[in-house]
Amino acid sequence: MRDEPTWRIPVGLLGLLAALLVYGIVIARYVPELIGGWHALAQTIVYLFLGLVWLLPLRRFLIWMETGRWG
Repeated sequence: MRDEPTWRIPVGLLGLLAALLVYGIVIARYVPELIGGWHALAQTIVYLFLGLVWLLPLRRFLIWMETGRWG
């Protein structure tokens, strides 16, 4: 554990919130036009996938916030 606070945590948190806001707006704006006519089960699968895909880069991002390294 570190003893001193680092600037990466608040900046990383704000960056994460901004990225999720942009991601959510893009998904809400463009995906319904593409899959609006699909069966409800297919739409559910797409939205579940898109709801989980943002987690993929999260691990490396959290590592950077904590250590300053990307890996």
